[in-house]
Amino acid sequence: MSSPSSSLSAGSLFQEPPDYFPPEKPATFVTHTLLSGETLQLRLVGHNPLWGHCLWNGGQVVSEYLQHRAESLVRDKNVLELGAGAGLPSLVCAIDGAKKVVVTDYPDEDLIENLRYNIENCRVGGMSGANISAEGYVWGAENPESWSSGFDILILADLLFNHSEQGKLVLAVQRNLRRGPSSKALVFFTPYTPWRLEKDLAFFDLAREGGFRVEKVVEKQMDKLMFKDDRGDETLRRTVFGYELTWDQSQ
Repeated sequence: MSSPSSSLSAGSLFQEPPDYFPPEKPATFVTHTLLSGETLQLRLVGHNPLWGHCLWNGGQVVSEYLQHRAESLVRDKNVLELGAGAGLPSLVCAIDGAKKVVVTDYPDEDLIENLRYNIENCRVGGMSGANISAEGYVWGAENPESWSSGFDILILADLLFNHSEQGKLVLAVQRNLRRGPSSKALVFFTPYTPWRLEKDLAFFDLAREGGFRVEKVVEKQMDKLMFKDDRGDETLRRTVFGYELTWDQSQ
């Protein structure tokens, strides 16, 4: 007769029960209303350690900023978005007549597939999707050959909380923003952890050291808190600050 232990295979011994891991969270859908009154629906990944499962305040406000200035900032421009999440600002640029839009996030399969889903399913304003593509990109990495001509507009929405990556973000702007007086990087963020605001703002010191002029252009309070149970100053936690970076022509 075999002992109980000998009847157990290695596979069954180390196999977790079916309900050991929590189920994956399903994708969710959110909407954003354009200036035209049309509604844009976006899919968010169910959960992601890179926070792609949220529609961030900075992305919503920079989208409004771009729409109000579409003639000067979007029409016939080449646009690059970094750390895009669901890609709202990039979709807005594609709808409003950008020549070329590249929407990027960390090369995580779920994030990039979700961006492509949102592109393929966006038909607002007659958008065909021909002027927008989604790609994986690591901040500060060497650029693909197809980016060699640079971009007129860069979008960085709610990325500054990645304090250890701010130097790479500045490098990404340096490598991708065309040198010219009309080229701009739009940097919009909310201090979701207000006690770290000084570290958020340190990005702009790095940008100045990297050859950019920094101008604050927006300060808007949102109606609701994104993370209502977090601690810290509630006014700051629902305020979006927007800045424009341009090349310092004196350097």
